[in-house]
Amino acid sequence: MVAISSDLEMKRLVIDKFLDKAIELEPKLIEKEIRPQKIVEVLDDGNVRDKADINSMKNIHLKKGDSIVLDFGDHQVGYVSIKLKTVGSPQDAPVYLRLKFGEIAKEIIESSQDYDGWISRGWIQEEFIHLDVLPTTINLPRRYAFRFLEIYAIDTSMKFQVVVEDVVCKSVSAVESNNIEELKNDDEVFNKMDKVSIRTLQNCMQKVFEDGPKRDRRLWIGDLRLQALANYATFKNYDLVKRCMYLFAGLIKDDGSIGACLFIEPNYIVDDTFLFDYSLFFISILKDYYNETKDIDVVEELCPTAYRQIELSRRKFDENYLIKDNEGFWCFVDWKEGLNKQASAQAIYIYALNAAIELSEILGKNDIKKELKAEKELCINAAKKYLWDNQQQLFVSGEERQISYASQVWMILAGVVNKNEGKNLLNRIIKLKPEMGMVTPYMNHHFVEALIICGEKEKALEYMKYYWGDMLEQGADTFWELYNPENPQESPYGSSIVNSYCHAWSCTPTYILRRLI
Repeated sequence: MVAISSDLEMKRLVIDKFLDKAIELEPKLIEKEIRPQKIVEVLDDGNVRDKADINSMKNIHLKKGDSIVLDFGDHQVGYVSIKLKTVGSPQDAPVYLRLKFGEIAKEIIESSQDYDGWISRGWIQEEFIHLDVLPTTINLPRRYAFRFLEIYAIDTSMKFQVVVEDVVCKSVSAVESNNIEELKNDDEVFNKMDKVSIRTLQNCMQKVFEDGPKRDRRLWIGDLRLQALANYATFKNYDLVKRCMYLFAGLIKDDGSIGACLFIEPNYIVDDTFLFDYSLFFISILKDYYNETKDIDVVEELCPTAYRQIELSRRKFDENYLIKDNEGFWCFVDWKEGLNKQASAQAIYIYALNAAIELSEILGKNDIKKELKAEKELCINAAKKYLWDNQQQLFVSGEERQISYASQVWMILAGVVNKNEGKNLLNRIIKLKPEMGMVTPYMNHHFVEALIICGEKEKALEYMKYYWGDMLEQGADTFWELYNPENPQESPYGSSIVNSYCHAWSCTPTYILRRLI
């Protein structure tokens, strides 16, 4: 089981003026009726083969043990209705059905009974339904994220069969993609990558920016930071970003700490999970929002909350301005097992200080600016003194002086090294290929950003083809929560059946491509 940083005894504080503004900004979701495009067969290897035209659906009779797999054409998020009837003799027994939803085809053939992971099997998108009387229409109350739907007849009786007359998904999102200008590039891989990235973001934009519409369906601040950037390049829905910032500022721990994530149903409440880097990212989200909108009123209101995250984070540093190498999952960075996060955390704090300095300039807070700049220099000096290995010419982390991609990347993003020094760091780490690599699109995004900062545009584009392009080769029509090109089946949860195949932190190719191309 993956460890998390939680405070079960925390005292929550609600800032009504912020929460009220967030509630006022709740979007009215756009609804569209989507029907399946074709009937398919999912093969044992997870590939899909066309089986029949969708117009033949009414001619297919399902008896005990039969199934039909419907392909909706691309990834949907919404509410499903299924219209059923019987053929043959009068219905002399209940119909017993299993409905199975898959974001990718492979989920249809995976057995939920084999799942033995550490998160709830309640996330598995599978329903078992008894129907006493047909014809009827099933209106499923749960929201699903899927492309494929299997309707399997566990049992009928020998006297009758089931016919699926119609299936409709009422898809929902806070945004439409019709008005987004298409990326037009000679390389079709980038064009497709852009479209899939936009679809990923769109399906995660609900009443908040969700991390994933299948699971967990929560507002996570690390995901929000990247979603907001992609949104600025595409949908330009500023109100949803503003709503999410007010939610984080309005639902806090009593000491002012911003939680890693929060819930909006059944009530607005901050979770008991806290992450060092995620709390600090509130500052950069606010800075990015201002740079995009020039909305000074929001900055003035939320800057005290942003500065408070700096004050709280200082407690994790020693007298040398070096962050303490704590055990536990107090800083996210990446899911790589065994990753020491001391160096990354040091750099992320400096990264947040850069954003806070910029906010102080915007507000004309010269005294705060001066204080933050002085602290920044002390933290940079500590990083170079205690976390730099002169022999290996790389940053190291923790007592064992671990070498990782994450440490080098975040030192570059934080501006601890200059452009040429950063380029040398990246060349060394790429050549070295340390055991501590990268596993999430989240970390891979930051690697690409580091390449761009260091003037390696072509390498950045090449890497995007290797990473997100490989997901496309695997059949992705939305980008995934986790992808390891060397092990596509990898899961942090013990089984890929609960992996999210439409995930917020994977949506950034559209943001990057629209800057570079």
